[in-house]
Amino acid sequence: MAYKFIVAMVKPDLTDRVVNSAKQVGATGATVIAGSGTGANEAKTFFGLSLDIRTDVVLFLVDNEIVEPVLSAIKAAGRFDKPGTGIAFVLAVDQTAGIESQLSKLER
Repeated sequence: MAYKFIVAMVKPDLTDRVVNSAKQVGATGATVIAGSGTGANEAKTFFGLSLDIRTDVVLFLVDNEIVEPVLSAIKAAGRFDKPGTGIAFVLAVDQTAGIESQLSKLER
């Protein structure tokens, strides 16, 4: 099997919705890491300083065949059509280790 790694940065209040939407189209699970950062649409405080914006980094390992529907589900659930709501990107996976116990679920 060939895999892709999808990384999505989403607003924490949308994380469950993003994960559930991805699972509905074939993703078998996700890893969520709490993070913070800034972007092009960063908010400013009263004194003009940048605010530390909270975000969730959601990681998916998916079969090549379902990358497009999973990415589309993430984009819709994360409301990426609105500025400052999040981003997602896909990375190639050359090798894997430790997923043997999950292969039966990934191959469905």
